[in-house]
Amino acid sequence: MGIHKEGHGIIFKSFLLIAVIVIALYFILGMGNAFYISAAAAALLFFIIVRFFRSPKRIPVQDNSAVLAPADGRIVIVKEVYEGEYLKRNCIQVSIFMSIFNVHVNWFPVKGVVKYYKYHPGNYLVAMHPKSSEKNERTTIVVDRDSTPVLFRQIAGLLARRIVCYAKEGSMVTQGEQVGFIKFGSRIDLFLPIDSRIQVTRGQKVKGTQTIIARLPEPTANEPIREADVPESEISIVEI
Repeated sequence: MGIHKEGHGIIFKSFLLIAVIVIALYFILGMGNAFYISAAAAALLFFIIVRFFRSPKRIPVQDNSAVLAPADGRIVIVKEVYEGEYLKRNCIQVSIFMSIFNVHVNWFPVKGVVKYYKYHPGNYLVAMHPKSSEKNERTTIVVDRDSTPVLFRQIAGLLARRIVCYAKEGSMVTQGEQVGFIKFGSRIDLFLPIDSRIQVTRGQKVKGTQTIIARLPEPTANEPIREADVPESEISIVEI
């Protein structure tokens, strides 16, 4: 278990700030119980910050028909929706909520070519909010796996104010390769082909690169992405 590179600067600055506060409290409070309690609280806060940026070493499951969990967390949504940014058709949405206690490294769920990447500035609603996928700061990434596009989004939450994404259009990525990091609480949405075989249920805990979220349908060569016949507003959402 190491520390992710995205945390080095924050951890160093946090250590300096906490150290200054503890020293100041020493001169204000002296060596009494109040100082010991404050120092212990400061040490606990620093431990939580360091732990948040932990980066586990994992060997990803290698299965070309599978969509792996791109993050640690809990399944909060499994439903049929219309994806209007890129795919423009009905999909199965699977959403993973990451609390501040989860590992916040993100991984590519499938192997393939990055066909699309876009950063969207936005708000900071609670990540569990149903509109956070559309309103919050987020990135959208599409990976083409044997002519089957898999779209997923990194979504900022109430505390998350910094999304890091390494995806680059045109690059070849491997399943389980790091795609980025979201700092302090967040969510990832997956948008999968409507005939995917979903392997998880709402409320289930999942582990990035280890849990199989779904199995994709057999690819059809040169199958184009088709637009839906009805607008998003007319499509009913069906819970699975």
